[in-house]
Amino acid sequence: MAKDKKKKKKDKVTYIDDGSTISDMSALGGGRRPLNVNDDGSFKAKWQTYVRAVRSMIVPMLVTMGAICVAFLVLYLILEFAS
Repeated sequence: MAKDKKKKKKDKVTYIDDGSTISDMSALGGGRRPLNVNDDGSFKAKWQTYVRAVRSMIVPMLVTMGAICVAFLVLYLILEFAS
């Protein structure tokens, strides 16, 4: 009975590398805007990059802080009038 239930051998899978990449992004055309990369590494270039990054995040930071203040004000008023 044991001889009848022999396991079938699985075929060994052979992978062939054809040199292609996983995703072909050549049709994207480089995006909407060109990259402005300053590779000189000077303090001025780093400072300008920092200022641009901070300037782009000022409004979202203020909106988030305002939402947190409103939430705390609402909770304060609810707890103040509940007692």
